[in-house]
Amino acid sequence: MSQSPDAWPLWEVFVRSKNGLAHKHSGSLHAPDAETALKSARDVYTRRSEGVSIWVIPSSAVVASSPDEREPLFAPSDDKPYRHPTFYDIPDEVGHM
Repeated sequence: MSQSPDAWPLWEVFVRSKNGLAHKHSGSLHAPDAETALKSARDVYTRRSEGVSIWVIPSSAVVASSPDEREPLFAPSDDKPYRHPTFYDIPDEVGHM
């Protein structure tokens, strides 16, 4: 007895367009394995030949921040002087930076 497509793992699809340098999230799909996910992603998300590269990753492998944790993760760097080059002494032999 075969498994229902809804029982297959969920995969996140990222496509790099002909004019782009970065892969962008295009959507999600269910597939039994990585090879099938890649082929399905090609068929579903690059029908008009707009992609030059596709990434598929299991949704379970995605690690994301929570909007509730925004403050500590995305706090402005103005209050962290160690992130600014003025915090460090630059030796004279280094020259202009």
